[in-house]
Amino acid sequence: MEIIPSPLLDFVHTSKTFVHERTRAIDVLKDISFSIRPGEVVSLLGPSGCGKTTLLRMAAGLEKPTTGTVLYQGNSVEGPERHRGIVFQSYNAFPWLTVRENVAFGLGDREPSLDSEKVTNWLRQTGLAEFADSYPKTLSGGMRQRVALARTMIVEPRLLLLDEPFGALDERTRQDMQLLLMKIVDDTGCTVLFVTHGIREAILLSHRIVLLSQRPGRILDIFDSPLPQPRTPELIKTPEFMALYDRLLSVFPM
Repeated sequence: MEIIPSPLLDFVHTSKTFVHERTRAIDVLKDISFSIRPGEVVSLLGPSGCGKTTLLRMAAGLEKPTTGTVLYQGNSVEGPERHRGIVFQSYNAFPWLTVRENVAFGLGDREPSLDSEKVTNWLRQTGLAEFADSYPKTLSGGMRQRVALARTMIVEPRLLLLDEPFGALDERTRQDMQLLLMKIVDDTGCTVLFVTHGIREAILLSHRIVLLSQRPGRILDIFDSPLPQPRTPELIKTPEFMALYDRLLSVFPM
């Protein structure tokens, strides 16, 4: 009998309404319920403005649901904490710090040495070793996102939250970053919640895809990816990939 692990992250009848001064209340999310098991990569897929980023921010503890609950390891998420790391689409490296110092910053006061084994390891894993003494302004967008990813992963989060981290990159750089992410997931076994509006990206990277409606975002369906592990770019040419792509495209909300 297969033992199903307890969820790492749970959204339980989660809704979110924003109330702005001088404007009416805006319902962003309605009655969202799904779970993420340890080791899974789950994508939030949907049109712009459907609440994907809001869901991610609630998982990070940066937003609170209006109704319902977000649970991490069975406990209500009350705020940010180090076991839930987040990488945003915008480049958020500290411009006054070198690449090495930016990556080491993730350790805080726990391990102050800039030459620590962890720092060196993540510089190497993310392809940043030769840029360790460079400043962010000298780096491309893809390299800056590598810095953000290394700084987040150095604290060994159990849950990695990614908010369209490759959305502003050119196609070739995006593919390189997707490959890097797949390798990191394979090497560390971390759980990932990934926001995207790209169908191909969602299928290639994910075990499951949560498709959201137009605002207020509701779950239209949850799709299992048939692709084998480990994931490789060549899988986009397979019949299984194309079948799921066509299915998602046919139901993607316009």
